[in-house]
Amino acid sequence: MTERADPVEIPDRYRYAVIPHIMVADAAAAIEFYQRAFGAREDFRIDAPGGGILHAEITIERSVLMLGDAAEATPFAAPASLGGGTSVMLHVFVPDVDSLAERAEAAGAEILQPPTDMFHGDRTVILKDPSGHMWVFLTHVEDVSQEELRRRLATAG
Repeated sequence: MTERADPVEIPDRYRYAVIPHIMVADAAAAIEFYQRAFGAREDFRIDAPGGGILHAEITIERSVLMLGDAAEATPFAAPASLGGGTSVMLHVFVPDVDSLAERAEAAGAEILQPPTDMFHGDRTVILKDPSGHMWVFLTHVEDVSQEELRRRLATAG
């Protein structure tokens, strides 16, 4: 399934989503990484009075991500301060997941699952960025009915 005709449009249910806001240890470095790895565009930033970034917004494809520097005096923590784990995965649909995965790995992302055609109709890569956040990038390949999805899951074991 790696060769595709024109890409299928992002399903309507994913077009408008909750906007994630992540905290990192070094927001400026994270923004630079997201620009190199994911082709992000920095939309704006608000510098913190004592240095660092209080709030910034970037766009990856058509998805907005808010981010800022984690601070000890706040309840917001970066994954590294939590022992490296995270309970959040960020999903972004892109036109070509394979080229994004190559670019992200070259920029320093850790590929946890290489681009793979999945039972749900999307070609998917799972990676971890240098700040410790988990990302799932997807290219929609085919629409799959709920009935077909259940059939595929049953045959997958």
